[in-house]
Amino acid sequence: MVSKSKMEGSIGAKNKRKILAAAEKAFATHGFKGTSVQQIADEAGLPKTNILYYFKSKQGLYVALLQDIMSTWNSRFDKVTSEDDPAISLADYIAEKMTMSRTHPLASKIFAMEVLNGAPYLNKFFRNEHVAWMNGRVAILNSWIEQGRMQAVDPTYLLFHIWACTQHYADFSAQISSLRGKAMKRVDFDEATRQLVHLVLTGCGLAIPQKYLEAPE
Repeated sequence: MVSKSKMEGSIGAKNKRKILAAAEKAFATHGFKGTSVQQIADEAGLPKTNILYYFKSKQGLYVALLQDIMSTWNSRFDKVTSEDDPAISLADYIAEKMTMSRTHPLASKIFAMEVLNGAPYLNKFFRNEHVAWMNGRVAILNSWIEQGRMQAVDPTYLLFHIWACTQHYADFSAQISSLRGKAMKRVDFDEATRQLVHLVLTGCGLAIPQKYLEAPE
């Protein structure tokens, strides 16, 4: 028999995910200032009081959404260590970021809008968690370089380049569709991923992992 506390926890987690999904759609469409808690509640199909119960305020929900976006983006690369294969680690990170641009384009656009506005709601997060994450990843990239496992490149710029290239497919999807004459499908994202993996890994002096060698069918 499921305990009451576990059931309430399961319902709470489900409601939070539903609220975050609704907030993602609302903030991407209307921006932070143009979005109301009531709009998010209507989109989620929940009472306004539920939104405020879980997130306290619109700002609290917005910050939680931004942090959730960044956590999702970095999930696989969080676990990489200096003992891992740099080619596989970087290729899989690029692929994961490209998948996020395909499946969660609104999330990328919300983050881009926040940063373009000076990141007023992420300043504390940037100073603490994000800086610590970046320093940790740079240290691992440097360790691979020191071990002679990859070419000497600036780790910070490498990560910037990966973010710029992968998030471009979400943030500038309208431009891409216009120039191509059609929207990108799954197979197009797969080919774009393969091309980007080749560009980045070649620039780092790394061999291309087998699964990224052949063009998708």
